[in-house]
Formats: sequence, C-alpha cells, structure tokens
Amino acid sequence: MTIDWYKEFVDLTYEPAPDDLICLFYFEPAAGIRSKEAAGRIASESSTGTWTTLHTLPPRMKSLEATAFDIEGNVVKIAYPLALWEEGNAVQLLSGIAGNIFGMKAIRNLRLIDASLPQAYLKYFKGPHFGNNGIRKMMNVHKRPLTGAVPKPKIGFSAQEHAEVGYETWMGGFDFVKDDENLTSTPFNRFEDRVKKLSALRDKAEQETGERKSAFLNISADTESMKKRADLLAEYGWNYAMIDVVVTGTASVMTMRDYCSDLGLAIHAHRAMHAAFDRNKKHGISMQFIAKLMRLIGVSQIHTGTAVGKLTGSKKESIALADMLREKKTPAIEGMLLEQDWGRIKSAFPVSSGGLHPGLVPEVLNIYGTELVLLVSGGIHGHPKGTRAGARATMQAIEAWQEGVTLEEKAKHAKDLKEALEKWGHYKPR
Repeated sequence: MTIDWYKEFVDLTYEPAPDDLICLFYFEPAAGIRSKEAAGRIASESSTGTWTTLHTLPPRMKSLEATAFDIEGNVVKIAYPLALWEEGNAVQLLSGIAGNIFGMKAIRNLRLIDASLPQAYLKYFKGPHFGNNGIRKMMNVHKRPLTGAVPKPKIGFSAQEHAEVGYETWMGGFDFVKDDENLTSTPFNRFEDRVKKLSALRDKAEQETGERKSAFLNISADTESMKKRADLLAEYGWNYAMIDVVVTGTASVMTMRDYCSDLGLAIHAHRAMHAAFDRNKKHGISMQFIAKLMRLIGVSQIHTGTAVGKLTGSKKESIALADMLREKKTPAIEGMLLEQDWGRIKSAFPVSSGGLHPGLVPEVLNIYGTELVLLVSGGIHGHPKGTRAGARATMQAIEAWQEGVTLEEKAKHAKDLKEALEKWGHYKPR
C-alpha cells in the first residue's frame, strides 16, 4: 500500500507555465532520504500535499500541486501555480515558500535562494513609490552616490548631541544623517525630541550650503506607533522614514509603504537581523530574496553590504543584490538568482554600509558604481579633525574615483583626505 505521495510532486519533464512562480532552493536530505524524495517533500509541504495519501481529492487539486522540475545536485527548482497565491499578499507567499518546509525532519538543511515572480503576480504590488530617479530629483543629487552617516556610537547620544553630529555631517557635504537600527525612542533620546532638534539644524545646514539635506529617522515599533512617528516626520518636512524591515515584519512594512507614500515619505530599509536568516549558506533565506521581497513591497532602498567593510558578503553577492534592486530586468546567475522581469515596478537603491572610511570608497564604487546610497559613519567621525572633515574627506574620495586618479594623488591637494589616509590608509576592518 502507498502511504505517502511525495513522488507525485516531482516531474523532471515539466515545463513551467508563464505564470508559474518558480523558487530556487538549496537542500540536503536527512539520512535515509533520497534526493528526489526530499525535493518532492519540499514541493508537497509548500503547496497541496501532506504526509500521507488522502481518501478522496477533487480532480482540480492536481492543477494546484507544486512541481519539482529541475534537480541538480543539492539545488532544486520548484514551480508553483499562480492560483496558490493570494493577490498582493507577500505575507502569504512567505507562509508557503518559507514556512513549514524549514521544519521538516526529512530535510537536514534548506535554503530559499531566490524566487522568480511572474508578471501575473507582480501586478498586484505597487513597488517603490519614487524609484531611483524620483529620489535623485527629490534630493537634487545627480551623477554621484547619495551619501549619509550614522552618528557614532550608534546609540547613547542625547537628541541634542545627535543633532549636532548630524549638522556637522551635513556641513561636510553629506546628504543624509541616519539613525542606527537600535535607536528608536529611548529615555535619553526621544524620537520627538530628535526630530525637532534635527529639523532645526537641517534648516540651518540647507540655508548655509544651498543643498537639500535629509535624514533616515528610525520609526520602527508597532505599526500604530510607526504611523504616528511618520506623521511627525511629515509635519516637520522630512522626506524619508527608516524602518527595520526584518524585525518589524513583512505585514507592517506593507502597511507602512502605503502610509508613508501618502505622506510623501520614502522608506529607508535597514536589514537588522537578516543574518539570522542568510548567514548560513546551507539553510535559511538568502539576502537577495529578502531584498527582492522588499522591492516588491515598496521600500526605496535597503542595505546590501560592502564586500570590503566589516560585515559578511562577497563582491559577487553585492553586485547581484545591487542589480536586482536597480535594474528592470536581471538575468539568472547560477546558484544565486533566477531571471526576473520587474515590469512596471520601480527601482530601489542598494545601500552600502558597515566599516567604511575614505580609503575604501574607490573599492565600493568599483563594485556598485554611483547608483547607490553610500553610508560612511565611523569613517568620518573618527577623522583626526572631526566629523565635518571626515565627511569632506569622503566626498574628496568620491571625486578622486570620478576623476580617475588615486586617492594618494588626490590627497596632494585635499588636506582632509590626506589626514584620513594617514590614519586608515586602505585598512579593511574585520
């Protein structure tokens, strides 16, 4: 007697339909489980299957089954019929392709690498409100990276101290001041106080420089509190809100995308806690899929790493992530990305941050080009002459890259950069 029906979810001759949603998984079967059976279990548990055969099934149920159609070593592609997915509900998508399957005893390791989203699924999502061109127009910054910095240490300053560091950052030529992921509204730095004090110094910096200045202020909390904080940002003339998108959750980000859009706020997405899902290359969810999900939902930018700073992530991964966020169409990269056509969904910026200083700027720009948000924080505040000089040194490093000269050559006529190189050189923090 047949007890289970996993083999019915595997068909290596299957040709995916144009509106199938296709997932790329890395998997390792548990002891005693064959590869083909393990692939069938993944497809079964993430669609219409269960652990045993059922007494009766409506004939139409067959058309809702996921199909493992390509198995190469420990990598499997699974096609999911469009009808399995509720229109415009990214939460339900995760419940399927990143839900119970991670807890199956028959699978020792499982990693969701990527998902190719068909146009018939994409059309129910709004994507980023502004797109990269809209952000550049809003900030009046063209032909160079957008720049920003977190006051360091990342938490501990009073609202006044935070604002004063922010002012020095702006006066050094940077576009943005950024809260870090664990600064929300603490007893020593309440969100409302920080907004008010930063607003006053933003206005002062704009008057003195003639440039547009802004900030990524962290509204992360329960959704109702985030709405109130977004309202306050709009009241004080800000054009961005920052959200820790992994810890606040997919549903809240979906809600806040529309709420912020109505207020004219772009969303800066911090990826705090992402490594709990993506650092183990054999299990969990890849950063490229997390970033893809956030572009789908509609953030304007998300952290993607540096490849040369203090956080994990290779050059190849950084480029793949950046292109997936910026481009209208991205080709498949074996073992990393599936082909994706974003259709009418607008672009989002990659954000490069983590252990950067002026000496590393050319390497980052060689990886990303200029279509990014470049965050250099400790690497400006640690400058021997202070934050303003550190920001100027970073802008000089950007100019050197654009001019096609070395930092050392540029430093002959750029004192701030010279002093930065004397301290850090091209040091790569670990």
